[in-house]
Amino acid sequence: MKVAVIYNRESQKVINLFGQPNREKYGLKAITRIVNALKKGGHQAIALEGDKDLIDNLEEFMPRALKGERPGMAFNLSYGIQGQARYTHVPGILEMVGVPYVGSGPLAHSLALDKVVAKMLFAQRGVPTPEFAVLDAPGFELPDLAFPLIVKPKNEAVSFGLRIVDNEQELREAAAVIFEQFSQSVLVERYIDGREINVGLLGNGANLATFPPAELIFGVGGPNIYTMEDKKRTSGREVEVRCPADIDPALAEKARGIAMKAFHVLGCYDCARVDMRMDAAGNLYVLEINSLPSLGEHGSYVSGAEAVGLDFDALVVRLVEVAAARYFGTPNPPDLTRRRAEPKHAAFAFLTERRDRLEKLLEEWTGIGSRSDDPVGIRLAAQHLSAQLTEIGLRPVRELTDERDIWTWESPAGLAGGTLVIGHLDVPVNPQLGMEHFHRDPEWLYGEGIGSSRASLAMLETALRAVKHVRRLSRTRLGVAIYADEGRDCEESADVLKRACAEAGRVLVLNPGNAGERIVTSRRGQRRYRLRVEGKALRLGQVGRSTEVLRVLYGKLDEVTALSDRKARVAVSVSDIATDAYPMRLPHRVRVGLTVSYPDQAEADALDRAMRGVLRGGGVHWDLVQVSDRPPMPERKVNAPLVQRLKDIATEWEIPLETDSSLWPSVAGLVPENVPVVCGLGPVAADLYTSDEAVSRMSLVQRTLLLMQCLLDG
Repeated sequence: MKVAVIYNRESQKVINLFGQPNREKYGLKAITRIVNALKKGGHQAIALEGDKDLIDNLEEFMPRALKGERPGMAFNLSYGIQGQARYTHVPGILEMVGVPYVGSGPLAHSLALDKVVAKMLFAQRGVPTPEFAVLDAPGFELPDLAFPLIVKPKNEAVSFGLRIVDNEQELREAAAVIFEQFSQSVLVERYIDGREINVGLLGNGANLATFPPAELIFGVGGPNIYTMEDKKRTSGREVEVRCPADIDPALAEKARGIAMKAFHVLGCYDCARVDMRMDAAGNLYVLEINSLPSLGEHGSYVSGAEAVGLDFDALVVRLVEVAAARYFGTPNPPDLTRRRAEPKHAAFAFLTERRDRLEKLLEEWTGIGSRSDDPVGIRLAAQHLSAQLTEIGLRPVRELTDERDIWTWESPAGLAGGTLVIGHLDVPVNPQLGMEHFHRDPEWLYGEGIGSSRASLAMLETALRAVKHVRRLSRTRLGVAIYADEGRDCEESADVLKRACAEAGRVLVLNPGNAGERIVTSRRGQRRYRLRVEGKALRLGQVGRSTEVLRVLYGKLDEVTALSDRKARVAVSVSDIATDAYPMRLPHRVRVGLTVSYPDQAEADALDRAMRGVLRGGGVHWDLVQVSDRPPMPERKVNAPLVQRLKDIATEWEIPLETDSSLWPSVAGLVPENVPVVCGLGPVAADLYTSDEAVSRMSLVQRTLLLMQCLLDG
C-alpha cells in the first residue's frame, strides 16, 4: 500500500502566517524511523509536510483510485501549522479529498484539544477527572478550588504552559503568562498529588485494546509533573517510563477500563494515550486524552506497545492495519491476484499494483524521440517496441510488416478473426518546436507526443502484460499494428493497414480520447491539396492587361472556401500560403495548401469538381494536385456490439465513457465496412501537437483497464 507520512516540522507554506503558531514538532529522526518501518512492512512510503501543497503532493503520490482498487493511506502525525484546533487541519483536508488516514478524525481531535469540553464530557459520562474551573481574562475571581492547583492553557497539548501553583499570587502570575503567550482561556484544576499513569490504546470498537499501564517516574529536582522541559530533555532530570507500572493488577485493569471509556466518549479512532493521576488511596483521575500520541522512542505509548510484544516497526505497521480494518473491513484488503478463477480481477490487480510502472513506462517512451521527419528515431523506437512485444510473447507478421512504415505482430493464437489494436510510433509535431521532456502535475502528464502517440504505446504494453499475467495471451486472438507515418497522412502504411484490418474481427484504434471521456465512433475524411498559381512578374503599380497573381488568388480562395456547407458536412480551408518573387517585383508564383473535410467519397468528389471549376481563368495558370486522402469512418451498425461491450466494461469498473464523432481523420477510416471499429480509445489528451501536450493521469489508467478487459474477451 502507498502510505504518506504527514507531519509538520519546517514548512510554513501557507497563504499568510496568521494566528497562533504551532509549537509542536516531530524530529527528523522520528519521521525517518516511521517511514523506514513502513517500508520494512512492505509499504511504499514517503514523508510529506502538512502544508498548502499537501493535496497536490498526495495526488501525485497516490492518484485517484479505480473502483475496487486499494487506495493509498495517510499516516497522520501532523500537529498543524497555525491557528485554532491545529490537530484537526490535516485530518479535515484528508476527509475533504477522500484519503483514508491513520488516527482520529477532526471531531475527536477538537474535543481532545479543548480540555474544558473534554472534562465536561468525562464528568457527564462518569469518567473520573479532577474538579476544575475556567479563567477567561486577567482580573478573574478566585475559583472555588483548594490549593495546590494545576494551571494550563485551555486548548494546548504537550504540557505547554503547565504549572503547579500554591497560592493566589502564583495563580495570577501563571494565568497572566498563558493569557499573554497563548491568547486563550486558562484551565485550573485540582492538583492530584500522587503517581502519573498513562494508558495507550490501539484499535477500534470491539477490537480496541489497551497496553499495560505505564508509570512516569520523575527524577529529583523538579515538580512531580511531566513538564515541557522534561519532554525536551532540558530540565536536568531524567523521567523514566516504567511499563508495566508497579501497581495492583486490579488497579491496572481499572485504569484500562477508564482509558477505554474515555476513548469512546470522545470518539477517537485507531490510537490514543490517556494520561491519569493516581492518589495515595488508589483513586484514578483522567487529566486528558492525547488523540495524537507521540511515537517518540522514549515515550510511554511506544513503551506500552513494547510491553505487549510490538517493537517499533511492528507498532507502526499495526497502526496502518488497524486503520485499514476501520476503512475496508479487514486489516489487509484481499489480494485480487489470488482470484485466479476470474482473470478480469487478476488482471485488474496486476494493473493497479503497477500504476507507478505505467507512468514510468510512459516516461521512458517520451524520452525516445521519433518525430515524423526522423527516420533514424523511428527505427530505434520500432526496435525498442519490437523487443518489448517479443518479450511479452507476440510474434512478427512478416507479410504485414515493411520494417520502415508499419510493423505487425500477433499472439500465438493468431490475428485472424481476433482483435487488432492500432497505434503509431511517429510524433507529428512542428519541427521548429523544442522537445518537451516528461513531467507531471497532480492531474496531467506532459511530454513530447505523450497524447498523440506515447501514452497509447505505454497502455498497450501494460495491457498486453496483464493478459499474459493471467495466462490468456496464448489463446487470445489478437494482433498489434504500429505505423510510423501519421505525420505523412499514412501514405505508405495505408495499404498494409487495410489488409491487416480485413483479417481482424474487430479493430481498436488507440488515438487519444476526446474531451469528456469520449471514444470516437465516426470521423470525417480529409483530403489535402497543393495549389500552384503562376502569372507574370509585375512591378509595383504596373498597369496593363495582366493582373496581380495574389489579387486573383484571393478572390478565388474566397469562392473556394465558400463551398463549405455545414448541412452537407463539408469544409474547405486554407492551411498555408507561400510566395515566390523576383527582386523589386510582386509575387508571380504562389503555393497554397488546402484542406478539405468531408463525410463520404461522393461529397468529396463533388467538392473536388467544384473546386476545379472555380480555380481557372483570371489570366493566371492554375495547378491543383491532391496529395493525400484519408477516408472517413462513417457510423456503422456493425459497431453496436463492440461499443456496447466497451460501455459494459466501463460501467462495471465505474469508468466514465461516452461516444462522440470527430472532424479529424484517423486510420479507422481504412477499416472495411463489415469490421467493427472504435477509435479514440487512448487516454484523454489536451493541447495535442504543441509543447504543452498532456494526458490525464486518471484517464491513462482507466483506458488501460478498458483496453485490458476488452482484450480478455478474446
